[in-house]
Amino acid sequence: MTLWNGVLPFYPQPRHAAGISVPLLIVILVFLALAASFLLILPGIRGHSRWFWLVRVLLSLFIGAEIVAVRFSTEWSVGRVSTDTSYKAFSAARVRAHVGLHVGLEGVNVTLTGNPVQQLNETIDYNEQFIWRIGENYAGAYTEALQKGLPDPVLYLAEKFTPSSPCGVYRQYRLAGHYASATLWVAFCFWLLSNVLLSMPVPHYGGLALLITGAFALFSVFAFASISSVSLCQLRLGSSELTTHYGAAFWITLATGILCLLLGAAVLSLHYARTSALRTFLDASVKGLESQAKGSSPLILNNPLHKQFWGSDLTISTNL
Repeated sequence: MTLWNGVLPFYPQPRHAAGISVPLLIVILVFLALAASFLLILPGIRGHSRWFWLVRVLLSLFIGAEIVAVRFSTEWSVGRVSTDTSYKAFSAARVRAHVGLHVGLEGVNVTLTGNPVQQLNETIDYNEQFIWRIGENYAGAYTEALQKGLPDPVLYLAEKFTPSSPCGVYRQYRLAGHYASATLWVAFCFWLLSNVLLSMPVPHYGGLALLITGAFALFSVFAFASISSVSLCQLRLGSSELTTHYGAAFWITLATGILCLLLGAAVLSLHYARTSALRTFLDASVKGLESQAKGSSPLILNNPLHKQFWGSDLTISTNL
């Protein structure tokens, strides 16, 4: 018997659950490295401004990390159910398992975990991803899953989101994911711009950038929520029904958008009501510089050579 593409053709292959999303892991590590780097230099900042910079930098990093991380998350809409369901096609064998559906901006993840994991002489632990972003073929990925012989619950849920499914939700979820993803990238760009402007003598423009950041974050939430009007087909697995609800990524993005709006509104309110207080809050050293410039005595530099030179009597004579 020979190998075909490195796989024994007539024997079942062991299945392994997929790990964490690599882009999501990279985003988390990058922002954690930035936060750790700042915490290392934090002891070098003296006085009360140390706590001000701690709150300002960590809050800003949280907003930026959240905007990018949810872009790669599959926790926008989730559902989970424990059921007794069929396991493979053309087989009467049934398994007790936890089935999960995780919908993101780029596709869906279907999880199947046995209860217990070892059943029917197999390890039942699946995490299969089906992508619909630009450049990916969702129908092709589903066909590939059929050829692999994935378990019935995984294929059943993945089939509901195919373009040819009677449910007809593929187009709505795909477009909503594209628009939400695009608005999140715009929000990230304005977040970068707000950090630059808040570090310059134009804090009110930084407040405006924060307002726009929050607005686009909320636009992404509204774009994804627009598919709520589309009724998802009934998802029945065995004797149980799987229902979906908004996940952690959806609610965190909503909270971040509201937070950016509040911060932007606070910056603009302070700019028009108490400009000096805003500058003091944004930079603890500005207050001391302003008080010195307004009414304090001027700085005088004394040069001892100056007195020695002009104190001595000089007689200049010219003989013709």
